[in-house]
Amino acid sequence: MGADTERGPGAGRRGELDVLRALVVLGLVFFHTALVFSPDDDFYVKNAQTTDAVTVLAGFGVVWAMPMLFLVAGLGARHSIRRRGPGGFARERLLRLGVPLVFATVVLCPLPPWLRLRAADPGYDEPYGRFWVRFLSVRPDLADFPFVLEGDHFETGHLWFVVLLLAFCLLLAPAAARLAAGADRVAPALRRRPALLLLPALPLAAVNALLGMEEGFAGWNRWAYLLFFVYGFALADDERVREPMRRAAIPVGVLGVVLFAGTAPGFVAGDDPFTAWTPFALVTRALFGAAGWCWVVAILGLLDRPGRPRVRSGRGGGSAVLPYLALAALPLYVLHQPVVVAFAYGVVGWSAPMAVKYAVIVAASLAVVLALYEYGVRRWTAARFLFGMRPDPRTPPPAPAR
Repeated sequence: MGADTERGPGAGRRGELDVLRALVVLGLVFFHTALVFSPDDDFYVKNAQTTDAVTVLAGFGVVWAMPMLFLVAGLGARHSIRRRGPGGFARERLLRLGVPLVFATVVLCPLPPWLRLRAADPGYDEPYGRFWVRFLSVRPDLADFPFVLEGDHFETGHLWFVVLLLAFCLLLAPAAARLAAGADRVAPALRRRPALLLLPALPLAAVNALLGMEEGFAGWNRWAYLLFFVYGFALADDERVREPMRRAAIPVGVLGVVLFAGTAPGFVAGDDPFTAWTPFALVTRALFGAAGWCWVVAILGLLDRPGRPRVRSGRGGGSAVLPYLALAALPLYVLHQPVVVAFAYGVVGWSAPMAVKYAVIVAASLAVVLALYEYGVRRWTAARFLFGMRPDPRTPPPAPAR
């Protein structure tokens, strides 16, 4: 009872983070479109002309955006387990994440690799239906857990986020009570000594340095994302932690910028910073991991300033746009990359400046993704289920049988 009293009103659902999650997802349209023009990334469709500026600008998003999505998911897991218990939480996540994962893997994921083959070889004329069958020819492969299926053409594509998140949720469920109890013991110490907020950066630095960074997972090691998820579950909604985060936001943010700047030599001129075991590469990866935590803490603290209006992520009240986006995050994530790749495939052949092509791909992709969500997902009960959404509360229940 004492811990609950100390936790105070800050234990409520943080609607501003739900909205931030949706804005990050929309930002992925800008990010993945930029990869079309990057010389360093093996994206599905590439423009003939590229620029190194894309790589530099993308780094400012990579260091915090996907970690923030996992942290916010961990915060949501804490609230869900409080309501449903560990077993109910696991079943709910299997439904809300597993169903869209299977549906999108079968229906949406084959399109980008098919377009990759067509873009790379003008003579490639295999019909999509035949490629689709080959794409879905898979075999078990437990060595790459939690990615347990392998095939000559099969890939989860951008759904790696959903795969990892579902795996993390199922790993968390049996340990949730123990983690929550440990967090209750740690929180008072963080309140007394805000400098302890920097300690979670050390495991992140170690995981990235020792296990290597994975380009396919937005530059982070997959198990670093597990740490962000656990940190969100344990700390992000506790007022005893939020208060020192608010105080430390600016200095920790400055430290994060300094650490991120320290990675520049390793990424620009060093050995392969993702996997090399040279001291230079190890330090680069460690600095990147620590910088990511600092950026996330700074953003959490700045969004949580006293007097800042609270964003309600529920279905009623407040601004109409922000709650709308908060509820749309997962469907928008699932939809966005195939749409971006499809438009990029059609646009890169134009005789136009890179800036024009970029603007067209972004604008068209945003318009189509939002339209697909509004008219193809949100308004239909079956589609909401397939994209991990709950039934629309405005839909009246079926009339009882007579």
